[in-house]
Amino acid sequence: MSKLYDDAHRTLQRRFDTERLADRIEQRLCRDQISAEDRELIERLDMFFLATVDAAGQPSCSYKGGDPGFVRVVDARTLVFPNYDGNGMYLSMGNIEARHQVGMLFIDFSRPQRLRVHGSASIIATDAITPAFVGAQFLVSVAVQQVFPNCPRYLHAWQKTAASEFVPRAGQRTPVPKWKRMEWACEVLPAGDPALDTDAE
Repeated sequence: MSKLYDDAHRTLQRRFDTERLADRIEQRLCRDQISAEDRELIERLDMFFLATVDAAGQPSCSYKGGDPGFVRVVDARTLVFPNYDGNGMYLSMGNIEARHQVGMLFIDFSRPQRLRVHGSASIIATDAITPAFVGAQFLVSVAVQQVFPNCPRYLHAWQKTAASEFVPRAGQRTPVPKWKRMEWACEVLPAGDPALDTDAE
């Protein structure tokens, strides 16, 4: 009994004669916890893509970035990452509150490698994990359910040129994004937003 495939997957696998291959991949590569190799990949990356689903079943995909190690492997079945200041829409985070299920796609373009993690996510307080995540509004804890690599053959060659200056870092003042100083945004910013401080960069 597959934990990864449903009838729709099976229909396509049978149409293209890949059911045996798909089963072998699930048997050999799909697991329910993070290995030492998975942890090394996850914690050296500075980005991942997050898939969520809202209460109506509408999917959403977002980019999450930080400094290397901003996604922490707490143990073999738990990941934690910070939610930083954004546009205030909380689309992904609201979806997590509504449905909890997430998909995380980790990509190392330099090697290349891809890793998928599926799990159930919850929003937790910033002080729930130590050491603290600098600049986090709150944290997301993911109870890992499935982990499996993806073939990286279609990944494009890519080289990082610079880290984002907006990632919160200890001992540094985080710049204010220019859009928060635009007329349409500045009058509706939340109380205490750094953009309201006219002396802030």
